[in-house]
Amino acid sequence: MENGFEQNLKMLEEIVSKLESSELSLDESVELYTKGVKLSAQCRKSLDEANLKICDAKTVMSEE
Repeated sequence: MENGFEQNLKMLEEIVSKLESSELSLDESVELYTKGVKLSAQCRKSLDEANLKICDAKTVMSEE
Protein backbone atom coordinates (compact mmCIF):
# COMPACT_ATOMS: atom_id res chain seq x y z
CA MET A 1 0.00 0.00 0.00
CA GLU A 2 1.24 3.47 -0.87
CA ASN A 3 1.87 6.01 1.85
CA GLY A 4 -0.01 9.27 1.87
CA PHE A 5 1.27 12.37 0.14
CA GLU A 6 2.54 14.02 3.31
CA GLN A 7 4.47 10.94 4.43
CA ASN A 8 6.00 10.47 0.96
CA LEU A 9 7.01 14.13 0.86
CA LYS A 10 8.63 13.87 4.30
CA MET A 11 10.60 10.77 3.25
CA LEU A 12 11.64 12.53 0.04
CA GLU A 13 12.89 15.54 2.03
CA GLU A 14 14.89 13.20 4.28
CA ILE A 15 16.46 11.54 1.25
CA VAL A 16 17.43 14.91 -0.22
CA SER A 17 19.06 15.91 3.08
CA LYS A 18 21.03 12.67 3.21
CA LEU A 19 22.15 13.04 -0.40
CA GLU A 20 23.26 16.63 0.24
CA SER A 21 25.31 15.58 3.26
CA SER A 22 27.92 13.88 1.04
CA GLU A 23 28.53 11.28 3.76
CA LEU A 24 27.17 8.37 1.73
CA SER A 25 28.94 5.83 -0.40
CA LEU A 26 28.20 5.77 -4.10
CA ASP A 27 26.05 2.66 -3.71
CA GLU A 28 24.05 4.25 -0.88
CA SER A 29 23.60 7.41 -2.91
CA VAL A 30 22.33 5.50 -5.94
CA GLU A 31 19.95 3.47 -3.77
CA LEU A 32 18.56 6.59 -2.09
CA TYR A 33 18.32 8.45 -5.39
CA THR A 34 16.32 5.57 -6.89
CA LYS A 35 13.99 5.54 -3.89
CA GLY A 36 13.65 9.33 -4.17
CA VAL A 37 12.64 9.11 -7.83
CA LYS A 38 9.92 6.59 -6.94
CA LEU A 39 8.67 8.77 -4.08
CA SER A 40 8.68 11.80 -6.34
CA ALA A 41 6.54 9.93 -8.87
CA GLN A 42 4.10 8.92 -6.12
CA CYS A 43 3.89 12.54 -4.93
CA ARG A 44 3.25 13.73 -8.49
CA LYS A 45 0.51 11.12 -8.89
CA SER A 46 -1.15 12.26 -5.65
CA LEU A 47 -1.00 15.89 -6.76
CA ASP A 48 -2.40 15.06 -10.19
CA GLU A 49 -5.28 13.14 -8.60
CA ALA A 50 -6.02 16.04 -6.24
CA ASN A 51 -5.94 18.49 -9.15
CA LEU A 52 -8.37 16.32 -11.10
CA LYS A 53 -10.78 16.25 -8.14
CA ILE A 54 -10.60 20.05 -7.89
CA CYS A 55 -11.22 20.46 -11.62
CA ASP A 56 -14.18 18.07 -11.44
CA ALA A 57 -15.64 19.99 -8.49
CA LYS A 58 -15.26 23.29 -10.36
CA THR A 59 -17.01 21.81 -13.39
CA VAL A 60 -19.92 20.59 -11.27
CA MET A 61 -20.22 23.96 -9.56
CA SER A 62 -20.17 25.88 -12.83
CA GLU A 63 -22.92 23.69 -14.24
CA GLU A 64 -25.27 24.42 -11.35
